[in-house]
Amino acid sequence: MEQVSDQRIDEFLELIWILREEGKDNLERIRESYSNGDADALIEATEAAGLISRVDGRISLKHSGSHRASGIIRRHRLAETLLTEILEIDETQAESDACEFEHILSPAATESVCSLLGHPPTCPHGKAIPRGSCCSKFKKQMTPLVIPLSELNPGEESRIVFMTPKTHGRLDRLGALGIVAGSVIRLHQKRPAYVLQIDETNVALDPDIAKEIFVKRT
Repeated sequence: MEQVSDQRIDEFLELIWILREEGKDNLERIRESYSNGDADALIEATEAAGLISRVDGRISLKHSGSHRASGIIRRHRLAETLLTEILEIDETQAESDACEFEHILSPAATESVCSLLGHPPTCPHGKAIPRGSCCSKFKKQMTPLVIPLSELNPGEESRIVFMTPKTHGRLDRLGALGIVAGSVIRLHQKRPAYVLQIDETNVALDPDIAKEIFVKRT
């Protein structure tokens, strides 16, 4: 059997995870999507390592494979968020750099990045970031750069990084008001409602909605 590096296995597990999110984790689709060498040899090596199984023409991640893939995806998407939303690096370059970070970030560094970002639920492309142990801790171990809008003080300006509305309808209504990721806002008041300025427009929001909007001070 061909000797396969850990990095190639990581990249293959990442591919399986992404295709599973899209509902395309069948063998034929995986072979078509893998362009970095012999897919069948890599499937055999990954299966021999006890990370995947093949059933009825589909590939499933075993517990160990799912745990490993989850960590890779988590590191990649946190790195993307850090690079694009905080360091404001070009999206193409950020994607390339994130592919490197996913292989080198230690568990401790990953948790620190997540805490610094305010435990974002999604990456800049809207894909879910797997949760880590830091996400369930109540005590903040560092001041995050990304905070809920509700923690801003009146007069402060910030840029929206991500939002976690409870319904798609609420997300659509916010978008119609110009409240979307990347928008620069200024908070005018917090009571009885949150009043934000976006460009030349003032928008009033209920406190519950303000808690679902996460920003970075500018």
